[in-house]
Amino acid sequence: MADHANHLDVRDEGNLPAGFDPPGSVLDIAARLERAGYETWCVGGAVRDALTGHRHSDWDLATAATPDQVIHLFRRRTIPVGVSHGTVGVLDAAGAMHEVTTFRRDVRTDGRHADVEFGASLDEDLARRDFTINAIAYSPSRRILHDPFDGRGDLDRRVIRAVGTAADRMREDRLRALRGLRFAARFGYEIEPATWAAIVASAPYLPQLSAERVKEELAKTMTQVAKPSTALRMWRESGALSVLVPRLAELDAITVASLDCLAQPGRPIGGDTPAAARSVARADARRLARLAAMFLAMPPDAGLRALKALRFSNADAEWIASLAGAWQLIGPEMERTLAGGGRMPDEVIRRWVAAAGRTRIASLLRIVAARWSAQRASGAPAPAATAVRGLYRRAVRSAFHDAVELADLAVDGDDLIGAGIAPGRQLGEILRDLLALVLADPSQNTRAQLLVLALQKAGRRPADGPGG
Repeated sequence: MADHANHLDVRDEGNLPAGFDPPGSVLDIAARLERAGYETWCVGGAVRDALTGHRHSDWDLATAATPDQVIHLFRRRTIPVGVSHGTVGVLDAAGAMHEVTTFRRDVRTDGRHADVEFGASLDEDLARRDFTINAIAYSPSRRILHDPFDGRGDLDRRVIRAVGTAADRMREDRLRALRGLRFAARFGYEIEPATWAAIVASAPYLPQLSAERVKEELAKTMTQVAKPSTALRMWRESGALSVLVPRLAELDAITVASLDCLAQPGRPIGGDTPAAARSVARADARRLARLAAMFLAMPPDAGLRALKALRFSNADAEWIASLAGAWQLIGPEMERTLAGGGRMPDEVIRRWVAAAGRTRIASLLRIVAARWSAQRASGAPAPAATAVRGLYRRAVRSAFHDAVELADLAVDGDDLIGAGIAPGRQLGEILRDLLALVLADPSQNTRAQLLVLALQKAGRRPADGPGG
C-alpha cells in the first residue's frame, strides 16, 4: 500500500465524531480489497457527513484496483454501473450496492463528461473532486483521515471552497456550480469568494447541462435543503435560474417563502417493509408538494411546459399543473370565505374538493396553508391557521365520504344512453350538471332521481324513454 504519511491528517479515535465508522458491509469490502493488495479509502459525501454528525448511508470507496480487478475479486456480486469511468457496484451480503471507483485523473473534459485515466494516486484522485469538503478520504483499516485540501478546516469554518483553482473546477464540470449552491443552502455555509465568482461565471454555460441533470438538482434541493428559499435566492443571484428555468426567476417573494413552510421530505427509511414503503411515499409526496408550490401561481399550461422541458415525468408534471389549475380556480374564493370567519357550508367544501380532485385536495391544502403562513409572516392578510386546519379536516373527510366525482354518481353514461339520451357532447354536459346537483344536495344521488333529472335536462319526459 502506498505511504501517504507526509500528507496524512492523523486523528486518533477520540478526535473522530461518535458514530463515524462506516457500516460493517463497507468495512468488509474495503478489507477484502486491501487483503488483495489494493489501497482503499472511503471517500466523498459519507466522509463529509460523518465528520459533521449527519447520517449518510451511501458510503463510496476509492481504490487502486482497476474495474477489472474489482470485478474479478467480487465476481457475481458486482454491477458495472460505470466501468469506463472506473466505477463498479459491489453488492454487500444484504444486497445493498456500494460504489467502488478506481483512483483516476481527468485527461480531458467538455464541461460535463470527462475522459479519465486510471493508475492515479489518491492525491490525484482527490484533486479532481469539486469542493474541499468532498475531498477528504478515510482509511477504515488504519482509522486515519487524508485531507490534503483542508476540507475539515472548511467544515469547521462552514465554507464551500473549490478544490484548487475554482474556475478550472467549474469549467471541467458545469454541474459543480449547481452542486455548490445546493451544498451551501443545505448546510448553511458561505461560498468562498473565488468559488462564488467561478459559479457566477459558469451561469452562461449552464445550458450545456442536460435537462435531466437540472431537474435532479432541483429535486435534490427540495429534498435535502431545509429552507429552499435560500437555494433559490442563490440560483437567482448567480444567474443560474434565469438561464435554466426562466419561469422560476419570476417567482414572487410569497411563493419563494412558502417553500420554507412546507415539511422537508427527509431520507426514507430503508428496507422492504410496509413501513419503508410508507416512508418512501411520504418523502415523495413532500418533494412533490415543494415542487408544486413553486408553480402554484403560474398558468397551468406554462407550468406544464416548463416541467416537461425539465424532463419531469408526465405524471408529476400533470399532477403539479392540476394543483395550479385548481388553486387558480378556487383559491380566491377559499381565501375570501376563510377570511370571513363564519362556518362554511358543507356544499362549499364538497365543491372545492370536486374542483381539486379527491386525491389532490389534501396536497393542495397543505401547499396553500404554507402560502398563507408565508403571507402572515410577511404581514399580509391571510386566513388564520386554525381556520385552515379546520378546512383541511373537513375537506379530507368529504373527499373520502362524499360523491365528488363523476364516477361517484349513481348513474353513468351507459345508463343515460339506455334511457334514450344520445351519446355526444350533451350527454357529458348532463353528467356534469348532475354532479353539480349532487354536490349541492347529496340526497339526490339515487339512480331513479338522477335518471329523471337527466331526461328533464335532455328535454324529454321519463315516459319518452325506451319502453315508455
